[in-house]
Amino acid sequence: MSSRHAPLRQLPARHPHPCSPALFPPGTQAARPSVTPETSGFHLGTRGLACLTMGPTSRETWAQRLGTFRASPSTFMAGPEGEDLGRHLLSDLRNEKLSEPTKVSLLSLSLEYPAQLWPDAPAAEAAATSLLDTLVLLPPRPSALRRPLLLAATTALAAGGALGRSSGASRRLLPLLLGLASGRDLGRSFGPASEQRPLQATAWECLRELESCKPGLLGGCLGLLRGLLGQEGAVQPLSLLLALALRNALVIQARARAGLQGLLVAGDCPTEGCPWNWMLAEKGDAHLQPQAPSWPAAEEGECCLATLELSPEEARELRAAVAQLLDASYLLTPVAQAQLLWLLGWALRGLRGQPPVLFKPQLVRLLGTAQLTLLHAVLALKAAFGEALFTAQDEALLLRRLTLAAQHPALPLPTHLFYLHCLLNFPENWPLGPAGEEAAPLLLGSQLCRGLLPSLLHDPMDLLARLHLLCLLCVEDEEKEEKGQDQSPRRYLEELLAGLRQRAALDGGPRALATLCFQASYLVARCLAGQPLVLTRLTHGLAQLYRARPALAPHFVDLLDRVGPELGQPLKVVLRQEVVSGPGRDEALRWHLQMLARVADGDAQSATLGFLQAAAARCMDWGLQQALLQVCRALLRAGVGGGLADLLQALARQLEDPDGRDHARLYYILLAHLEEPKLGVALGPSLAAPALASSLVAENQGFAAALMVQEAPAPIRLSVGPHRAKGPVPVLQLQVEVLEQVYSLELRFHVERQLYAPLGAVHVPCLCPGRPARPLLLPLQPRRPAPARLAVRALYTTPSGLTCHAHLPPLLVNFADLFLPFPQPPEGAKLGFFEELWASCLPKGTESRLWCPLGSHGLEALVSRHLEPFVVVAQPPTSYLIAIRLPPDSRLLLRLEAAQADGVPVALRTDDWAVLPLVGDYLRGLSAAG
Repeated sequence: MSSRHAPLRQLPARHPHPCSPALFPPGTQAARPSVTPETSGFHLGTRGLACLTMGPTSRETWAQRLGTFRASPSTFMAGPEGEDLGRHLLSDLRNEKLSEPTKVSLLSLSLEYPAQLWPDAPAAEAAATSLLDTLVLLPPRPSALRRPLLLAATTALAAGGALGRSSGASRRLLPLLLGLASGRDLGRSFGPASEQRPLQATAWECLRELESCKPGLLGGCLGLLRGLLGQEGAVQPLSLLLALALRNALVIQARARAGLQGLLVAGDCPTEGCPWNWMLAEKGDAHLQPQAPSWPAAEEGECCLATLELSPEEARELRAAVAQLLDASYLLTPVAQAQLLWLLGWALRGLRGQPPVLFKPQLVRLLGTAQLTLLHAVLALKAAFGEALFTAQDEALLLRRLTLAAQHPALPLPTHLFYLHCLLNFPENWPLGPAGEEAAPLLLGSQLCRGLLPSLLHDPMDLLARLHLLCLLCVEDEEKEEKGQDQSPRRYLEELLAGLRQRAALDGGPRALATLCFQASYLVARCLAGQPLVLTRLTHGLAQLYRARPALAPHFVDLLDRVGPELGQPLKVVLRQEVVSGPGRDEALRWHLQMLARVADGDAQSATLGFLQAAAARCMDWGLQQALLQVCRALLRAGVGGGLADLLQALARQLEDPDGRDHARLYYILLAHLEEPKLGVALGPSLAAPALASSLVAENQGFAAALMVQEAPAPIRLSVGPHRAKGPVPVLQLQVEVLEQVYSLELRFHVERQLYAPLGAVHVPCLCPGRPARPLLLPLQPRRPAPARLAVRALYTTPSGLTCHAHLPPLLVNFADLFLPFPQPPEGAKLGFFEELWASCLPKGTESRLWCPLGSHGLEALVSRHLEPFVVVAQPPTSYLIAIRLPPDSRLLLRLEAAQADGVPVALRTDDWAVLPLVGDYLRGLSAAG
């Protein structure tokens, strides 16, 4: 045994609670365990120490506390006892007065609610350390606490996000789990012999959980796991762990474009004395799902397996590892076998140079299985490898088995539905048509499916599954009926739908029959959207059903909301014709109005308005009046005009309920004053909660927001462009960019501290994202030459018709943005013009001298980049005379002469004393600005 395990053997035979010093007799301090709450890494704090001083919690108190916690964990954790629950739980695990069943219940709480007990990584790390210390202090006799303690420490690290290279508890737990799982000296000395097998199984499960939470964690132990698989011991947990670690290692190494690098070669596992290898776990930061979401779908990242380059030796080792796992798979339970096959199939699906023939012996063994999970795994392999693994005979055998099993009368309904689902989603070797298109398997003909045709006597779920299969068969049917033979699938489908509609039309019949009829109609409309003849007959059949039973109007509305335009548009037309053909009986009026509110549009306006005028006289109660107004609202949104205005005026006068009159009057006002786009937005769905006093208040809340200016996040970015040094006043060039299309944009500006005169607004008719916009020009009118901040507010209209306003980030007007040039003098009078300006600045103005750094480009480059429009006399590269006009009526004159290597002396004159500090800051910043 290595020296790192010596402390485990030196533990005394019985360890009392570390917080009970009275249990240690005088003179035995050397035998006292060194693990205490202070040294274990879990700091109890003042409240925890006070609790321990007051004595341990009794079993009854814990039972009451756990009951309160389980009733509402969030409420308990927010209360006064929630903060110390984890501390008390960990400390009482070492209380010898509590029985082991009570401690097991405490550990079960930490397994069920780790996020509440250890909410962050430091708390989870401290809890795992304390749990491991408690595990070490257990006496060598049999105990029911060892397995829950292992599970609790694993759960704390995984759920709390503390599992990592820097975690001391992780460095203790991982070698312990590997030692227990492999049955080495560490495991045999950890507890009595009677607990070795259960502890070993628990260690395997903990390792698999850690590998699932941290993919690649056990990638360095693949060789060790392969060696253990050939030894006597638990085969199932080891096989699943090896398959999972192998799959994760392949994906991680493929993403890193690296080989297996000897990971499959047997070797020693990392130990506590040696640092754990976290390289693969850190590369595999993305979570890899350990179970298949669905068999035809490939997970994201599978395609990267094609980039994995394996040497011949690595490919040989990989095939040997997969064959080793498959050869031992018959010892596993059906569920474990299915998961193992999926993991290995997923790992080899996109891997080059790894033939799927390795699965052929298992396929021969499992083709006749009666286990649903194994049959599901076989179909998953078929979806993964197709004709590379399955022959046409295999495909025909699977289809025949599924077809016959789906007809077995002794099987329960869920099993029937499973077999039908497998038939509907059968992965073919050579599928025809575009990817994702739904179709029946080629080898599944009408003769083979004769026993799977739906009947009115079947259970609803069974009937719908069989109907789905029948619809797929109808897609291939060309409506050819052979004489003397059974009718075509399409004819059978129409008769079945007619029977369903006949049962749904029974007055007072069960609602479940009507629901089944509409579910079947939706299924047929989705599967046979490209069959006009079927949809036409379905449309007329549904119209007859509505004529017979108008109370099914809610079902028709739901169907129209779900089907596509192939059935939705013709069905709306025939239903509107059924409604407006006559008001019908009084009890059916509210159903007609509900239906008309869904199907009314701009077509057949006269017939619809005539129906509403006739129905208005019979709408005596509030509910019917509201239904009538809902139809008017639908017509408003559809753009119906003149006749509707007359109807609304009549309703505003004759309706007895004041709420209905208010609605009608409001709709008339909106129709008379709003254009169609704005009207559609105003009458859109309301997000406001309904008011109790009047429904009109709630509706006002819905469209008042559309009519008012709303504050919204700005979809506009505004920036200042290059400076324009011309014109009588300074002009700011604004670059505008939009994230979404806006109309009628108005930008309003406000100058802080009133340094400038009020600025006018800038208007833009339309802006589109991705389309370059011309610069916007904003004239400035400074009251004195000084920089300023412009507050910006945008007012715009969205494509949906809403008017919004937003505050944009302020714009900065720099001192240089105010510079204007003087009018250019004649060519020969430039020097005299400058000297005249120079002399006119004194004696009222001021003169100053300062140093202007040049940077690495020199004086000529600095002048051409920043001061070119204002140069009056230039003698490059040594002398420049510059005249700048500052609004409203100031001037700034500069003499740049005798430039040196690192700068140039500047003589300046101005008639405004206040600009001297601004000029100094501007000149000193020229070299930094480039």
